[in-house]
Amino acid sequence: MTDTPLLICGAAFTEDERARLSTAVSSVSVESPAALEGLAPNLRERLRVVAYKGQAPFGAREMAALPGLGLIANFGVGYDAIDLAAATARDIRVTNTPDVLNDDVADMALGLILAQARCLLRGDGWVRSGRWGKYGEMPLARKVSGARAGIVGLGRIGREIADRLAAFKMEIHYHSRQQKETPGWRYHADPVSLAGAVDFLVVALVGGEETRNYVSAEAIAALGPTGVLINISRGTTVDEGALLAALEQRRIAGAGLDVYLDEPAIDPRFQGLDNVVLQPHAGSATAETRRAMAELQLANIRAFLDGEPLPSPVN
Repeated sequence: MTDTPLLICGAAFTEDERARLSTAVSSVSVESPAALEGLAPNLRERLRVVAYKGQAPFGAREMAALPGLGLIANFGVGYDAIDLAAATARDIRVTNTPDVLNDDVADMALGLILAQARCLLRGDGWVRSGRWGKYGEMPLARKVSGARAGIVGLGRIGREIADRLAAFKMEIHYHSRQQKETPGWRYHADPVSLAGAVDFLVVALVGGEETRNYVSAEAIAALGPTGVLINISRGTTVDEGALLAALEQRRIAGAGLDVYLDEPAIDPRFQGLDNVVLQPHAGSATAETRRAMAELQLANIRAFLDGEPLPSPVN
């Protein structure tokens, strides 16, 4: 293997995704960043690109193990697992796969709102178990259309979510680092103010240390006993301990979650709650979108190796 410029790093890659990469570029594969140092030194020296997928940290130590590294091509829009400052300091480019997953993640947010408010999972069980025939109708659910929705983070995905909720005749409120041009949506300067003004609070922030516990215990408390929290961003963006306590003590009405602090081994307290809808970090998990993400990751790799502009640079 005299020319092996690509390292495929991450156990989360599917067989099809690995095959797409390895067919296009001569490569070697490892299951995690921790396995880098197990590669032969002469092989590590030849590696110029890392195709990365996962949540394990990829930091300065991992970068130092690859002296010829010039690009980390991340699979996913969130790149908080990659130490961007360390990469920039070493003149290593980082790319991600934005935009192609916006619709699916926004759809998931809407699905979590509907599932939580309209008790869709409970309704499915009510029919399957025979309780409908035995006991009649379930207790009444909650109306979604016309309610007040708050978006924490009005970026690409946050705006797609807001557009969908506006179609449900919902009153849209939002918080972002700065006020944005919107069709009359109401801006709030902080998450606590936003949470206190809405029925459904949807978290659509980027991950990373800057947004850790951005939705704080105070914001969760401000939702109140009829409020619902929806998180499709990163588990780190919400104070998970405060959220669990609020759900257990019924200080908020419920939650719909696609992300958690310790995935996939989430806090078992979630599994005992009947006021939360849980999903396995599946916001972008459709065949169409995952294929588009894989294609964009590969396009960034090819552009770098060919000396062309990167389609979706981060730094």
